[in-house]
Amino acid sequence: MEGLEAMRFDNATPIQEQAIPAIMEGRDVLACAQTGTGKTAAFLLPVLHRITEAPPTGIDTLIIVPTRELAMQIDQQLEGFSYFTPVSAVAIYGGRDGHSMELERNALKKGAPIVIATPGRFIAHLDLGYVNLSTVRHLILDEADRMLDMGFAPDINKITSQVPRSRQTLMFSATMPPQIRKFVKDLMRNPLEITIAVSRPAEKIRQLAFEVEDEAKYPLVERLLAERENLERVIIFAGSKIKVREVAQRLSKRGMKVAAIHSDLEQAEREERLLAFRNGSLPVVVATDVLSRGIDVKGIDMVINFDVPGDAEDYVHRIGRTARAEAMGEAITFINRKDRMRFGRIEKLIGRVIEKERIGGESGPSGDAQRQERGERRQRPPRRSNSSQQGNAPRQQRPPQQGDAGAGQASSAEQQKKKRRNKRKNRSGGPRPDNAPPRQDS
Repeated sequence: MEGLEAMRFDNATPIQEQAIPAIMEGRDVLACAQTGTGKTAAFLLPVLHRITEAPPTGIDTLIIVPTRELAMQIDQQLEGFSYFTPVSAVAIYGGRDGHSMELERNALKKGAPIVIATPGRFIAHLDLGYVNLSTVRHLILDEADRMLDMGFAPDINKITSQVPRSRQTLMFSATMPPQIRKFVKDLMRNPLEITIAVSRPAEKIRQLAFEVEDEAKYPLVERLLAERENLERVIIFAGSKIKVREVAQRLSKRGMKVAAIHSDLEQAEREERLLAFRNGSLPVVVATDVLSRGIDVKGIDMVINFDVPGDAEDYVHRIGRTARAEAMGEAITFINRKDRMRFGRIEKLIGRVIEKERIGGESGPSGDAQRQERGERRQRPPRRSNSSQQGNAPRQQRPPQQGDAGAGQASSAEQQKKKRRNKRKNRSGGPRPDNAPPRQDS
């Protein structure tokens, strides 16, 4: 409670209100809530309560997450929650030097009470034979949908096969696709399902879209950043690592303080840039979807989708970086001609039509309305320049001009010659080859 007071946690969020009592009762919980609603505290706080009441003798809680950024995020929050308790934790993820592997090995051999790990890195330790999971009481899968999308299902099954069946299993996610339901049957026992605003962005996010082709995206993003004053933190999401580097370089040449974050960077460099973004010394970050989940940075004023995400649910995660903890935020998406259908799927998922604006024009109707409007224009007959004089009267045939009769007579004579030639051919049985013998009269 002292830790919560120091972190200024005053009121529980809806997901915390429903999940924490059930977890403290020992029930398995399958919880789905939008990003930024406090899911991490919902599973960490009751686990910390149980560990402080009954200190474990080995690894008590195993938290599996899809990315190293999320592992670091949970580790940092856990440090704050457990500051006034004797509970210790270790975060296990790849991308670091060999010394970090040794530190992780020592923590696992000693039995750190809480282990936060990415699947691949943890299995590397598990295969070496010194990890004892027989004391695990809590198995937590955070962002489970993301792990399945990334192909971690076999790794998770391998890890869970070494955890006692009597464990308490908690699964938290921002979305609940059908494959999660199948996964739950093998891992959980009669779980309590909690669903809060599935696949819906926070209400305090102002969402706007610009219909703009690729060549006009760069000046548009520069204009948006220049027009909006007092922006402390902005994330720009691009669809590829190449595009991330291009956008960052373009903005940097315009004198903006910006950095790129993607998977090709060394882990130390990514952490350094993310830390600068958190503390406000780096106002603009251009990133791939590596930052779309599990990154809890307070005070993000705006999210810009330079490219429409390939998966509609990734849109929810991207814009969920802003308007966290009841704050206000803005999310802007650039839509080119090829992405209109993809953006329509996003609108269908979130259950609303997002306001759109054409570059150089006023706010326009939704995609469906635009398509209907274009169809009506295509069906409308073209206007005639003399329609005001003729009205709907049928066209009159052109009166014969001088010389037309002669042309008609010449044409008629030619047709008669052709008919006579055809009659001769029919009587003779058609044209004869040059070397044919002469015909015999009957």
